[in-house]
Amino acid sequence: MHFKYTLEILTMVAIAVFCGLFLYTSATMGDAEFAGSDNVGSGLIAELSGTSVDDFQPLIPQWEPPSGEIESCLFALQAAFGGILIGGVFGYWLGQKKA
Repeated sequence: MHFKYTLEILTMVAIAVFCGLFLYTSATMGDAEFAGSDNVGSGLIAELSGTSVDDFQPLIPQWEPPSGEIESCLFALQAAFGGILIGGVFGYWLGQKKA
């Protein structure tokens, strides 16, 4: 017997398993703190090299978001905008090629 919606069912099962795994791990890690990969990487480099992260001063003063969550939100918006822009350009090129 051939199922018509096999891929859709497998996708829904995978999403449900992922959500369950995420909820389980977030419930068991009570004191976990959100940290981006830039913070972790620069902290590790500072630890290995022996220099402080605060020694670097940017040439142009930069605005810092009030929290890491807002910074992540702005990064996600930037990535979404870039994806939409690139998708629009490729879609336009593909449409011109088909026409």
